[in-house]
Amino acid sequence: MSRPTRKVRPLAPTDGPMRTCGYLRVSTGRQAEGDLSIPDQRRQVQAFCASKGWSLVGEFVEPGASGTDDNRPEFQKMIERATDDDHPYDAIAVHSFSRFFRDSFALELYLRKLGKAGVRLISVTQEIGDDPAQVMMRQVIALFDEYQSKENAKHVLRAMKENARQGFYNGAPLPLGYGLDEVEKRGVRVKKRLAVDPVEAETVKLIFRLYRHGDGKTGPLGIKSITCHLNERGFRTRLGARFGVATIHGILTNRTYVGEWGFNKRCSKTLTQKPVTEHIPISVPAIIETTEFEAVQATLKAHNPRAMPARVVTGPILLTGLATCTVCNGPMTLRTGTSKSGRVHKYYNCSTNARIGKTGCTGRTIPMDKLDTLVTDHLVTELLQPDRLRATLASLWTMRHEKTAQVDGRVATLRAEVTTAEAKLKRLYQMVEEGMTDLDEILKDRLATLKQERDQAKAALDRIQVAERPPAEIASELIERFGQLMRANVTAGDIPFRKAWLQSIVERVEVGADVIRIVGDKASLETAVISAGSSAAPGVRSSVRKWRARKDSNL
Repeated sequence: MSRPTRKVRPLAPTDGPMRTCGYLRVSTGRQAEGDLSIPDQRRQVQAFCASKGWSLVGEFVEPGASGTDDNRPEFQKMIERATDDDHPYDAIAVHSFSRFFRDSFALELYLRKLGKAGVRLISVTQEIGDDPAQVMMRQVIALFDEYQSKENAKHVLRAMKENARQGFYNGAPLPLGYGLDEVEKRGVRVKKRLAVDPVEAETVKLIFRLYRHGDGKTGPLGIKSITCHLNERGFRTRLGARFGVATIHGILTNRTYVGEWGFNKRCSKTLTQKPVTEHIPISVPAIIETTEFEAVQATLKAHNPRAMPARVVTGPILLTGLATCTVCNGPMTLRTGTSKSGRVHKYYNCSTNARIGKTGCTGRTIPMDKLDTLVTDHLVTELLQPDRLRATLASLWTMRHEKTAQVDGRVATLRAEVTTAEAKLKRLYQMVEEGMTDLDEILKDRLATLKQERDQAKAALDRIQVAERPPAEIASELIERFGQLMRANVTAGDIPFRKAWLQSIVERVEVGADVIRIVGDKASLETAVISAGSSAAPGVRSSVRKWRARKDSNL
Protein backbone atom coordinates (compact mmCIF):
# COMPACT_ATOMS: atom_id res chain seq x y z
CA MET A 1 0.00 0.00 0.00
CA SER A 2 1.55 3.30 -1.11
CA ARG A 3 1.80 6.21 1.32
CA PRO A 4 -0.12 9.40 0.35
CA THR A 5 2.10 12.31 -0.68
CA ARG A 6 1.45 15.90 0.27
CA LYS A 7 1.29 18.36 -2.57
CA VAL A 8 3.80 21.22 -2.17
CA ARG A 9 2.75 24.55 -3.64
CA PRO A 10 5.17 26.53 -5.82
CA LEU A 11 7.13 29.31 -4.13
CA ALA A 12 6.02 31.97 -6.64
CA PRO A 13 2.59 33.06 -7.86
CA THR A 14 1.59 31.77 -11.24
CA ASP A 15 -0.09 35.00 -12.35
CA GLY A 16 -0.78 38.54 -11.06
CA PRO A 17 1.22 40.52 -8.47
CA MET A 18 2.71 38.71 -5.50
CA ARG A 19 0.38 38.84 -2.50
CA THR A 20 2.45 39.85 0.53
CA CYS A 21 1.82 39.95 4.28
CA GLY A 22 3.84 42.24 6.54
CA TYR A 23 5.08 41.20 10.00
CA LEU A 24 6.25 43.92 12.41
CA ARG A 25 7.72 43.26 15.89
CA VAL A 26 9.48 44.94 18.80
CA SER A 27 10.77 43.14 21.88
CA THR A 28 9.25 45.14 24.75
CA GLY A 29 6.05 46.97 25.54
CA ARG A 30 8.04 50.13 26.28
CA GLN A 31 9.38 50.10 22.73
CA ALA A 32 5.87 49.61 21.38
CA GLU A 33 4.55 52.64 23.30
CA GLY A 34 7.31 55.18 22.79
CA ASP A 35 9.63 53.90 20.08
CA LEU A 36 9.47 54.64 16.33
CA SER A 37 10.54 51.14 15.32
CA ILE A 38 7.13 49.76 14.28
CA PRO A 39 6.14 52.82 12.18
CA ASP A 40 9.57 52.69 10.50
CA GLN A 41 9.24 48.94 9.81
CA ARG A 42 5.78 49.53 8.33
CA ARG A 43 7.04 52.34 6.08
CA GLN A 44 9.98 50.30 4.76
CA VAL A 45 7.85 47.20 4.11
CA GLN A 46 5.25 49.28 2.24
CA ALA A 47 7.90 51.05 0.18
CA PHE A 48 9.62 47.74 -0.67
CA CYS A 49 6.38 46.10 -1.84
CA ALA A 50 5.48 49.19 -3.89
CA SER A 51 8.89 49.20 -5.61
CA LYS A 52 8.44 45.52 -6.56
CA GLY A 53 4.88 45.97 -7.70
CA TRP A 54 3.62 43.54 -5.06
CA SER A 55 0.27 43.73 -3.31
CA LEU A 56 0.43 44.17 0.52
CA VAL A 57 -2.76 42.34 1.54
CA GLY A 58 -2.18 41.82 5.26
CA GLU A 59 -0.27 42.98 8.31
CA PHE A 60 0.46 41.45 11.72
CA VAL A 61 1.93 43.61 14.51
CA GLU A 62 3.59 42.09 17.61
CA PRO A 63 4.04 44.91 20.17
CA GLY A 64 6.34 43.65 22.89
CA ALA A 65 7.26 39.98 22.29
CA SER A 66 10.63 38.28 22.28
CA GLY A 67 11.86 36.77 19.04
CA THR A 68 13.72 33.95 20.78
CA ASP A 69 10.65 31.68 20.84
CA ASP A 70 7.31 31.25 19.04
CA ASN A 71 5.14 32.12 22.03
CA ARG A 72 3.69 35.10 20.14
CA PRO A 73 -0.07 35.35 19.48
CA GLU A 74 0.14 37.45 16.30
CA PHE A 75 2.98 35.35 14.94
CA GLN A 76 0.96 32.15 15.40
CA LYS A 77 -2.11 33.74 13.76
CA MET A 78 0.03 34.74 10.78
CA ILE A 79 1.58 31.27 10.36
CA GLU A 80 -1.83 29.60 10.66
CA ARG A 81 -3.34 31.96 8.08
CA ALA A 82 -0.39 31.64 5.71
CA THR A 83 -0.68 27.83 5.67
CA ASP A 84 -4.46 27.77 5.11
CA ASP A 85 -5.79 25.86 2.13
CA ASP A 86 -7.02 29.01 0.36
CA HIS A 87 -3.38 30.19 0.05
CA PRO A 88 -3.96 33.89 0.96
CA TYR A 89 -0.28 34.97 0.82
CA ASP A 90 2.62 34.27 -1.48
CA ALA A 91 5.22 35.86 0.80
CA ILE A 92 5.78 37.29 4.27
CA ALA A 93 7.81 40.51 4.33
CA VAL A 94 9.83 41.56 7.39
CA HIS A 95 12.27 44.40 7.99
CA SER A 96 15.03 41.90 8.83
CA PHE A 97 15.25 38.21 9.69
CA SER A 98 15.71 39.13 13.36
CA ARG A 99 12.13 40.51 13.39
CA PHE A 100 10.87 37.04 12.38
CA PHE A 101 13.09 34.98 14.71
CA ARG A 102 16.22 35.30 16.83
CA ASP A 103 16.71 31.55 17.03
CA SER A 104 18.50 29.97 14.05
CA PHE A 105 16.99 26.50 14.46
CA ALA A 106 13.41 27.78 14.87
CA LEU A 107 13.87 30.11 11.88
CA GLU A 108 14.79 27.21 9.60
CA LEU A 109 11.94 25.11 11.03
CA TYR A 110 9.30 27.74 10.21
CA LEU A 111 10.88 28.47 6.82
CA ARG A 112 10.36 24.82 5.87
CA LYS A 113 6.80 24.91 7.17
CA LEU A 114 6.04 28.00 5.07
CA GLY A 115 7.89 26.51 2.08
CA LYS A 116 5.56 23.47 2.08
CA ALA A 117 2.63 25.90 1.88
CA GLY A 118 4.26 27.81 -1.01
CA VAL A 119 5.04 30.92 1.06
CA ARG A 120 8.40 32.73 1.01
CA LEU A 121 10.01 34.79 3.78
CA ILE A 122 11.50 38.03 2.43
CA SER A 123 13.72 40.44 4.38
CA VAL A 124 13.45 44.03 3.19
CA THR A 125 16.99 44.95 4.29
CA GLN A 126 18.61 41.55 3.67
CA GLU A 127 17.60 40.38 0.20
CA ILE A 128 18.82 36.82 -0.17
CA GLY A 129 17.97 34.31 -2.87
CA ASP A 130 17.44 30.56 -2.77
CA ASP A 131 20.76 29.25 -4.13
CA PRO A 132 22.96 27.28 -1.67
CA ALA A 133 25.47 30.09 -1.08
CA GLN A 134 22.76 32.60 -0.19
CA VAL A 135 20.92 30.07 1.99
CA MET A 136 24.16 29.59 3.92
CA MET A 137 24.47 33.38 4.23
CA ARG A 138 20.93 33.56 5.70
CA GLN A 139 21.83 30.88 8.24
CA VAL A 140 24.98 32.81 9.22
CA ILE A 141 22.85 35.95 9.71
CA ALA A 142 20.41 33.97 11.85
CA LEU A 143 23.24 32.61 14.00
CA PHE A 144 24.61 36.13 14.47
CA ASP A 145 21.11 37.43 15.43
CA GLU A 146 20.79 34.64 18.01
CA TYR A 147 24.26 35.39 19.42
CA GLN A 148 23.48 39.12 19.59
CA SER A 149 20.19 38.44 21.41
CA LYS A 150 21.94 36.28 24.02
CA GLU A 151 24.69 38.86 24.50
CA ASN A 152 22.13 41.62 24.98
CA ALA A 153 20.25 39.47 27.52
CA LYS A 154 23.48 38.79 29.41
CA HIS A 155 24.36 42.48 29.66
CA VAL A 156 20.81 43.48 30.62
CA LEU A 157 20.79 40.87 33.41
CA ARG A 158 24.19 42.06 34.62
CA ALA A 159 22.91 45.64 34.81
CA MET A 160 19.73 44.54 36.62
CA LYS A 161 21.78 42.57 39.16
CA GLU A 162 23.86 45.63 39.94
CA ASN A 163 20.70 47.71 40.19
CA ALA A 164 19.33 45.20 42.70
CA ARG A 165 22.57 45.18 44.72
CA GLN A 166 22.17 48.93 45.15
CA GLY A 167 18.67 48.31 46.53
CA PHE A 168 16.67 49.59 43.55
CA TYR A 169 13.49 48.20 42.04
CA ASN A 170 13.80 46.15 38.83
CA GLY A 171 10.18 45.88 37.74
CA ALA A 172 8.73 42.77 39.43
CA PRO A 173 5.04 42.80 40.54
CA LEU A 174 4.72 44.57 43.89
CA PRO A 175 3.26 42.68 46.87
CA LEU A 176 0.15 44.13 48.47
CA GLY A 177 1.20 46.70 51.05
CA TYR A 178 4.05 48.25 49.07
CA GLY A 179 4.39 51.13 46.63
CA LEU A 180 7.32 52.80 44.88
CA ASP A 181 9.25 55.91 45.87
CA GLU A 182 11.42 57.75 43.34
CA VAL A 183 14.73 58.24 45.13
CA GLU A 184 17.03 59.63 42.44
CA LYS A 185 17.43 60.27 38.73
CA ARG A 186 20.40 59.17 36.64
CA GLY A 187 20.11 60.68 33.20
CA VAL A 188 16.71 59.61 31.88
CA ARG A 189 16.54 56.68 34.30
CA VAL A 190 14.49 57.13 37.48
CA LYS A 191 15.65 54.92 40.35
CA LYS A 192 12.91 53.60 42.64
CA ARG A 193 12.72 51.73 45.93
CA LEU A 194 9.95 49.86 47.69
CA ALA A 195 8.06 51.83 50.35
CA VAL A 196 5.22 50.83 52.64
CA ASP A 197 1.75 51.86 51.45
CA PRO A 198 0.02 52.85 54.72
CA VAL A 199 -3.47 51.87 53.55
CA GLU A 200 -2.62 48.52 52.00
CA ALA A 201 -0.28 47.70 54.91
CA GLU A 202 -3.29 47.82 57.26
CA THR A 203 -4.97 45.15 55.12
CA VAL A 204 -1.86 42.94 55.26
CA LYS A 205 -1.66 43.31 59.05
CA LEU A 206 -5.36 42.47 59.32
CA ILE A 207 -4.88 39.25 57.31
CA PHE A 208 -2.08 38.08 59.62
CA ARG A 209 -4.08 39.11 62.70
CA LEU A 210 -7.16 37.20 61.54
CA TYR A 211 -5.10 34.06 60.85
CA ARG A 212 -3.45 34.14 64.26
CA HIS A 213 -6.12 35.56 66.54
CA GLY A 214 -9.43 35.78 64.64
CA ASP A 215 -11.92 38.63 64.49
CA GLY A 216 -12.80 38.75 68.17
CA LYS A 217 -15.91 36.60 67.75
CA THR A 218 -14.23 33.23 67.22
CA GLY A 219 -10.75 31.77 67.34
CA PRO A 220 -8.16 32.02 64.54
CA LEU A 221 -9.66 32.01 61.04
CA GLY A 222 -8.57 29.70 58.23
CA ILE A 223 -7.52 30.95 54.80
CA LYS A 224 -10.95 30.49 53.25
CA SER A 225 -12.66 32.20 56.20
CA ILE A 226 -10.28 35.15 55.89
CA THR A 227 -11.10 35.38 52.19
CA CYS A 228 -14.84 35.53 52.94
CA HIS A 229 -14.27 38.00 55.80
CA LEU A 230 -12.43 40.47 53.57
CA ASN A 231 -14.75 40.18 50.57
CA GLU A 232 -17.88 40.60 52.68
CA ARG A 233 -16.50 43.83 54.17
CA GLY A 234 -15.56 45.39 50.86
CA PHE A 235 -11.81 44.80 50.86
CA ARG A 236 -10.31 44.52 47.38
CA THR A 237 -6.91 43.81 45.84
CA ARG A 238 -4.80 46.53 44.27
CA LEU A 239 -6.49 45.85 40.91
CA GLY A 240 -9.96 46.12 42.44
CA ALA A 241 -10.68 42.37 42.32
CA ARG A 242 -12.04 40.19 45.12
CA PHE A 243 -9.58 38.27 47.24
CA GLY A 244 -9.12 34.55 46.56
CA VAL A 245 -7.77 31.67 48.62
CA ALA A 246 -4.53 31.55 46.62
CA THR A 247 -4.01 35.30 47.08
CA ILE A 248 -4.41 35.07 50.86
CA HIS A 249 -2.07 32.07 51.05
CA GLY A 250 0.49 33.96 48.97
CA ILE A 251 0.33 36.93 51.35
CA LEU A 252 0.71 34.72 54.43
CA THR A 253 3.81 33.02 52.97
CA ASN A 254 5.49 36.05 51.36
CA ARG A 255 8.74 36.81 53.21
CA THR A 256 8.80 40.32 51.76
CA TYR A 257 6.60 41.35 54.69
CA VAL A 258 9.50 40.72 57.10
CA GLY A 259 11.91 42.71 54.91
CA GLU A 260 13.28 39.87 52.75
CA TRP A 261 12.92 40.98 49.13
CA GLY A 262 15.09 39.41 46.44
CA PHE A 263 16.05 39.39 42.76
CA ASN A 264 17.27 36.72 40.34
CA LYS A 265 15.57 33.85 42.18
CA ARG A 266 13.97 32.20 39.13
CA CYS A 267 14.67 31.90 35.43
CA SER A 268 12.36 34.33 33.63
CA LYS A 269 11.54 31.82 30.85
CA THR A 270 11.37 28.43 32.54
CA LEU A 271 10.48 29.73 36.06
CA THR A 272 12.87 27.17 37.53
CA GLN A 273 14.50 28.02 40.85
CA LYS A 274 18.06 29.33 40.58
CA PRO A 275 20.79 28.35 43.08
CA VAL A 276 20.70 30.30 46.34
CA THR A 277 24.20 31.63 45.63
CA GLU A 278 22.80 33.58 42.65
CA HIS A 279 19.99 35.24 44.63
CA ILE A 280 20.44 38.94 45.35
CA PRO A 281 18.82 40.11 48.61
CA ILE A 282 17.25 43.60 48.68
CA SER A 283 16.45 45.29 51.97
CA VAL A 284 12.88 46.63 52.18
CA PRO A 285 10.85 48.03 55.11
CA ALA A 286 9.05 45.27 57.04
CA ILE A 287 5.30 45.27 57.70
CA ILE A 288 5.03 42.15 59.90
CA GLU A 289 7.16 41.22 62.91
CA THR A 290 9.43 38.22 62.29
CA THR A 291 8.11 36.32 65.33
CA GLU A 292 4.52 36.70 64.13
CA PHE A 293 5.43 35.67 60.59
CA GLU A 294 7.26 32.53 61.74
CA ALA A 295 4.32 31.59 63.99
CA VAL A 296 2.03 31.80 60.96
CA GLN A 297 4.39 29.58 58.93
CA ALA A 298 4.38 26.98 61.71
CA THR A 299 0.58 26.95 61.75
CA LEU A 300 0.36 26.68 57.97
CA LYS A 301 2.75 23.73 58.06
CA ALA A 302 0.75 22.01 60.76
CA HIS A 303 -2.50 22.46 58.78
CA ASN A 304 -0.98 21.12 55.57
CA PRO A 305 -2.78 17.85 54.69
CA ARG A 306 0.58 16.33 53.83
CA ALA A 307 1.73 17.10 57.37
CA MET A 308 -1.51 15.84 58.93
CA PRO A 309 -2.75 12.90 56.82
CA ALA A 310 -6.36 11.79 56.80
CA ARG A 311 -5.72 8.79 59.03
CA VAL A 312 -4.94 11.15 61.92
CA VAL A 313 -8.48 12.51 61.70
CA THR A 314 -10.58 9.54 60.61
CA GLY A 315 -8.54 6.52 61.74
CA PRO A 316 -9.90 3.87 64.16
CA ILE A 317 -7.55 4.85 67.05
CA LEU A 318 -8.71 7.62 69.39
CA LEU A 319 -5.37 9.30 70.13
CA THR A 320 -3.68 8.92 66.74
CA GLY A 321 -1.94 12.20 65.95
CA LEU A 322 -2.29 13.36 69.56
CA ALA A 323 -0.26 10.94 71.70
CA THR A 324 3.49 11.64 71.66
CA CYS A 325 6.49 10.25 73.54
CA THR A 326 8.10 12.72 75.95
CA VAL A 327 11.55 11.14 75.49
CA CYS A 328 11.96 11.50 71.72
CA ASN A 329 8.88 13.60 70.81
CA GLY A 330 7.89 10.90 68.34
CA PRO A 331 4.28 9.78 67.83
CA MET A 332 2.75 6.88 69.72
CA THR A 333 1.51 4.14 67.39
CA LEU A 334 -0.62 1.04 67.77
CA ARG A 335 1.03 -2.26 68.66
CA THR A 336 -0.89 -5.51 69.18
CA GLY A 337 -0.11 -8.73 71.02
CA THR A 338 -1.91 -12.04 71.60
CA SER A 339 -2.03 -13.79 74.98
CA LYS A 340 -1.94 -17.56 75.49
CA SER A 341 -5.73 -17.55 75.75
CA GLY A 342 -5.96 -16.03 72.26
CA ARG A 343 -7.07 -12.61 73.43
CA VAL A 344 -5.71 -9.67 71.39
CA HIS A 345 -4.25 -6.80 73.42
CA LYS A 346 -3.69 -3.30 71.96
CA TYR A 347 -1.03 -0.88 73.15
CA TYR A 348 0.23 2.63 72.40
CA ASN A 349 3.93 2.30 71.75
CA CYS A 350 6.62 4.88 70.88
CA SER A 351 7.15 4.65 67.11
CA THR A 352 10.90 5.31 67.44
CA ASN A 353 11.22 2.45 69.92
CA ALA A 354 9.19 0.18 67.63
CA ARG A 355 11.34 0.97 64.58
CA ILE A 356 14.83 1.16 66.11
CA GLY A 357 14.61 -0.35 69.55
CA LYS A 358 15.81 0.93 72.93
CA THR A 359 18.92 2.46 71.33
CA GLY A 360 16.61 4.94 69.59
CA CYS A 361 14.22 5.61 72.47
CA THR A 362 13.33 4.00 75.78
CA GLY A 363 9.77 5.30 75.58
CA ARG A 364 7.10 3.39 77.45
CA THR A 365 4.28 1.19 76.22
CA ILE A 366 0.79 1.64 77.66
CA PRO A 367 -2.45 -0.29 77.00
CA MET A 368 -4.66 1.57 74.54
CA ASP A 369 -7.87 1.32 76.60
CA LYS A 370 -6.04 2.56 79.70
CA LEU A 371 -4.61 5.68 78.03
CA ASP A 372 -7.90 6.47 76.27
CA THR A 373 -9.77 6.23 79.57
CA LEU A 374 -7.19 8.26 81.49
CA VAL A 375 -7.32 11.12 78.96
CA THR A 376 -11.11 11.28 78.57
CA ASP A 377 -11.83 10.89 82.30
CA HIS A 378 -9.32 13.58 83.21
CA LEU A 379 -10.83 15.98 80.66
CA VAL A 380 -14.34 15.32 81.97
CA THR A 381 -13.45 15.84 85.64
CA GLU A 382 -10.76 18.53 85.44
CA LEU A 383 -11.60 20.69 82.39
CA LEU A 384 -15.14 20.20 81.15
CA GLN A 385 -16.86 21.47 84.27
CA PRO A 386 -18.47 24.93 83.92
CA ASP A 387 -16.49 26.63 86.71
CA ARG A 388 -13.16 25.31 85.44
CA LEU A 389 -13.98 26.29 81.84
CA ARG A 390 -14.85 29.82 82.91
CA ALA A 391 -11.62 30.17 84.92
CA THR A 392 -9.52 28.77 82.06
CA LEU A 393 -10.94 31.24 79.54
CA ALA A 394 -10.70 34.29 81.81
CA SER A 395 -7.05 35.02 80.96
CA LEU A 396 -7.82 34.68 77.23
CA TRP A 397 -10.59 37.26 77.46
CA THR A 398 -8.23 39.66 79.25
CA MET A 399 -5.64 39.26 76.46
CA ARG A 400 -8.30 39.89 73.80
CA HIS A 401 -9.33 43.11 75.58
CA GLU A 402 -5.73 44.30 75.52
CA LYS A 403 -5.42 43.68 71.78
CA THR A 404 -8.72 45.44 71.12
CA ALA A 405 -7.45 48.40 73.14
CA GLN A 406 -4.37 48.52 70.91
CA VAL A 407 -6.53 48.67 67.77
CA ASP A 408 -8.68 51.38 69.40
CA GLY A 409 -5.51 53.33 70.09
CA ARG A 410 -4.54 53.10 66.42
CA VAL A 411 -7.97 54.40 65.38
CA ALA A 412 -7.75 57.27 67.88
CA THR A 413 -4.30 58.19 66.54
CA LEU A 414 -5.55 58.24 62.94
CA ARG A 415 -8.54 60.40 63.88
CA ALA A 416 -6.25 62.82 65.71
CA GLU A 417 -4.00 63.02 62.63
CA VAL A 418 -6.99 63.85 60.43
CA THR A 419 -8.26 66.51 62.85
CA THR A 420 -4.81 68.10 63.22
CA ALA A 421 -4.18 68.21 59.47
CA GLU A 422 -7.60 69.73 58.75
CA ALA A 423 -7.10 72.37 61.47
CA LYS A 424 -3.74 73.37 60.00
CA LEU A 425 -5.25 73.57 56.50
CA LYS A 426 -8.06 75.81 57.74
CA ARG A 427 -5.59 78.19 59.39
CA LEU A 428 -3.49 78.44 56.25
CA TYR A 429 -6.57 79.02 54.05
CA GLN A 430 -7.74 81.73 56.45
CA MET A 431 -4.33 83.48 56.33
CA VAL A 432 -4.46 83.52 52.52
CA GLU A 433 -8.06 84.79 52.41
CA GLU A 434 -7.30 87.61 54.87
CA GLY A 435 -4.20 88.69 52.94
CA MET A 436 -1.81 87.87 55.77
CA THR A 437 0.41 85.83 53.42
CA ASP A 438 0.89 85.17 49.71
CA LEU A 439 0.33 81.81 48.05
CA ASP A 440 3.97 81.29 47.06
CA GLU A 441 5.69 78.04 46.13
CA ILE A 442 6.71 77.25 49.73
CA LEU A 443 3.14 77.63 50.93
CA LYS A 444 1.86 75.51 48.02
CA ASP A 445 4.25 72.71 48.97
CA ARG A 446 3.14 72.95 52.60
CA LEU A 447 -0.53 72.75 51.60
CA ALA A 448 0.17 69.72 49.38
CA THR A 449 2.01 67.98 52.23
CA LEU A 450 -0.81 68.59 54.70
CA LYS A 451 -3.42 67.35 52.20
CA GLN A 452 -1.41 64.20 51.60
CA GLU A 453 -1.09 63.52 55.36
CA ARG A 454 -4.82 64.08 55.85
CA ASP A 455 -5.82 61.89 52.89
CA GLN A 456 -3.54 59.05 53.99
CA ALA A 457 -4.98 59.11 57.52
CA LYS A 458 -8.55 59.21 56.15
CA ALA A 459 -7.87 56.34 53.76
CA ALA A 460 -6.39 54.25 56.57
CA LEU A 461 -9.46 54.98 58.71
CA ASP A 462 -11.76 53.93 55.87
CA ARG A 463 -9.90 50.68 55.35
CA ILE A 464 -9.14 49.64 58.92
CA GLN A 465 -11.68 47.20 60.33
CA VAL A 466 -11.95 47.30 64.09
CA ALA A 467 -13.01 43.93 65.52
CA GLU A 468 -16.02 43.95 67.82
CA ARG A 469 -15.18 43.79 71.49
CA PRO A 470 -15.33 40.27 72.88
CA PRO A 471 -17.85 39.82 75.69
CA ALA A 472 -16.66 40.14 79.29
CA GLU A 473 -17.51 36.46 79.59
CA ILE A 474 -19.35 33.85 77.58
CA ALA A 475 -22.89 33.19 78.76
CA SER A 476 -23.14 30.57 81.53
CA GLU A 477 -25.80 28.68 79.55
CA LEU A 478 -23.42 28.31 76.60
CA ILE A 479 -20.58 27.06 78.78
CA GLU A 480 -22.90 24.57 80.49
CA ARG A 481 -24.17 23.28 77.14
CA PHE A 482 -20.63 22.95 75.81
CA GLY A 483 -19.57 20.98 78.90
CA GLN A 484 -22.50 18.60 78.51
CA LEU A 485 -21.80 18.04 74.80
CA MET A 486 -18.11 17.40 75.37
CA ARG A 487 -18.61 15.11 78.35
CA ALA A 488 -21.03 13.01 76.29
CA ASN A 489 -19.18 13.01 73.00
CA VAL A 490 -15.60 12.29 74.10
CA THR A 491 -16.65 9.28 76.16
CA ALA A 492 -19.22 7.56 73.92
CA GLY A 493 -19.86 6.98 70.22
CA ASP A 494 -17.79 5.90 67.25
CA ILE A 495 -14.06 6.55 67.39
CA PRO A 496 -13.92 9.06 64.43
CA PHE A 497 -16.81 11.01 66.02
CA ARG A 498 -15.12 11.09 69.47
CA LYS A 499 -11.79 11.95 67.87
CA ALA A 500 -13.24 15.00 66.09
CA TRP A 501 -14.56 16.40 69.37
CA LEU A 502 -11.34 15.58 71.22
CA GLN A 503 -9.10 17.21 68.64
CA SER A 504 -11.18 20.39 68.80
CA ILE A 505 -9.73 21.16 72.26
CA VAL A 506 -6.61 18.98 72.65
CA GLU A 507 -3.38 19.74 70.81
CA ARG A 508 -1.32 16.77 72.03
CA VAL A 509 -1.05 14.16 74.79
CA GLU A 510 2.50 13.76 76.11
CA VAL A 511 3.14 10.24 77.44
CA GLY A 512 6.06 9.89 79.85
CA ALA A 513 7.29 7.19 82.21
CA ASP A 514 5.67 8.74 85.29
CA VAL A 515 3.29 11.40 84.03
CA ILE A 516 0.83 12.04 81.22
CA ARG A 517 0.23 15.66 80.15
CA ILE A 518 -2.75 16.91 78.13
CA VAL A 519 -1.80 20.08 76.21
CA GLY A 520 -4.31 22.42 74.59
CA ASP A 521 -4.80 25.96 73.32
CA LYS A 522 -7.15 28.42 75.02
CA ALA A 523 -8.10 30.01 71.71
CA SER A 524 -9.17 26.61 70.31
CA LEU A 525 -11.14 25.96 73.50
CA GLU A 526 -12.93 29.31 73.16
CA THR A 527 -13.76 28.55 69.52
CA ALA A 528 -15.23 25.20 70.52
CA VAL A 529 -17.33 26.83 73.29
CA ILE A 530 -18.74 29.48 70.96
CA SER A 531 -19.53 26.80 68.37
CA ALA A 532 -21.49 24.80 70.94
CA GLY A 533 -24.74 26.23 69.61
CA SER A 534 -24.59 23.57 66.90
CA SER A 535 -24.89 19.90 67.74
CA ALA A 536 -22.74 18.86 64.80
CA ALA A 537 -19.26 17.55 65.38
CA PRO A 538 -16.40 20.05 64.96
CA GLY A 539 -14.88 20.40 61.51
CA VAL A 540 -11.79 18.49 60.50
CA ARG A 541 -8.63 20.48 61.10
CA SER A 542 -7.12 19.73 57.72
CA SER A 543 -8.41 18.76 54.31
CA VAL A 544 -8.93 15.14 53.30
CA ARG A 545 -6.89 14.20 50.24
CA LYS A 546 -8.26 12.28 47.23
CA TRP A 547 -11.90 13.00 48.02
CA ARG A 548 -14.24 10.94 45.82
CA ALA A 549 -16.15 13.62 43.90
CA ARG A 550 -18.08 11.05 41.85
CA LYS A 551 -19.95 9.94 44.97
CA ASP A 552 -18.79 6.34 44.74
CA SER A 553 -17.92 6.55 48.43
CA ASN A 554 -18.96 8.57 51.50
CA LEU A 555 -22.56 8.69 50.33
